[in-house]
Amino acid sequence: MKQLTSLLLVLIFVFSCESDDGMTIVETPAVVAEFKTNLSELNLYSGDISDLIISPKAFEYEISTPLFSDYAHKERLIALPDNTSLQYNGDGLPIFPDNTVIAKTFYYNLDERDLSMGRHIIETRVLIKSNGIWESGDYKWNADQTDAVLDPSGSTLPISWIDIEGNERSTQYEIPSNQDCFTCHSSYDNITPIGPKLRSLNFDRNGVNQLQNLINTGQLTGITEVSSVDSVPNWQDTSYSMEERSRAYFEVNCAHCHIPGGFCDDQSTLNLDFSTPFSETNIVERKQSISFRISEINPGFSMPFIGTTLLHEEGVSLIQEFLDSL
Repeated sequence: MKQLTSLLLVLIFVFSCESDDGMTIVETPAVVAEFKTNLSELNLYSGDISDLIISPKAFEYEISTPLFSDYAHKERLIALPDNTSLQYNGDGLPIFPDNTVIAKTFYYNLDERDLSMGRHIIETRVLIKSNGIWESGDYKWNADQTDAVLDPSGSTLPISWIDIEGNERSTQYEIPSNQDCFTCHSSYDNITPIGPKLRSLNFDRNGVNQLQNLINTGQLTGITEVSSVDSVPNWQDTSYSMEERSRAYFEVNCAHCHIPGGFCDDQSTLNLDFSTPFSETNIVERKQSISFRISEINPGFSMPFIGTTLLHEEGVSLIQEFLDSL
């Protein structure tokens, strides 16, 4: 009996030492592909959720021309189930496996001149694919920035910040309802992602081609290198032509509605998908209407139809110059 007790004490001591030496392995929790009440329950982030440190079970991505959302910043991530990958399906959207989670978090830096002043996180929009069908949900962050709660109703929130030039800016930021999300993400009456098309991922990020990196890590399969994939330019990159930059801007800010099967398909003749030949876009025929609708904020008339409360002055300037050149 004494020998058994001694053996147990030795084993306890050994395991305690291993723990003290940092040998205990803590497994990263799996991302939960389900709409829970609180964002923290999805395990998309590690540590303090307000730090927005993406879980090792997910990866961050950027797109070459981002959607304008009242000058908000965004952090984008994709979480794939273990032992799965995105599948190449042309230069548009890849094929996502079931239980994929896509999330986009919107925030404002309090002072763009001094990021140490902190930020105000507003919302995290989430898409989850289940049984071949995408579903959307929006999480509204609380005032303490400790978590976000699923809110299907949408709301308006006063936001203020100081821009890079020291100007005080403000807006009544609109958090979309589930119906608003469906409006933008609708394709033939089904929800679909908008941003992570392969042609929008095909550019260098931190010195490495983002798309090639996904291929190299096995997160994108069915393609070995990126030369066969088109590339949507950054609309601010003046090394591209005005037409290329404008088409890129249309692609991200307008084409989700103005394409076959989109929300405006039966109301407009425009087809603003980047891959559409210019002669088939009807931009020339509709340039007067485009000009009127992008140059003011008038709910129910101005474009984009929803999702913004401020004019994107820089984007409008580019599009207007392009339209004037036609």
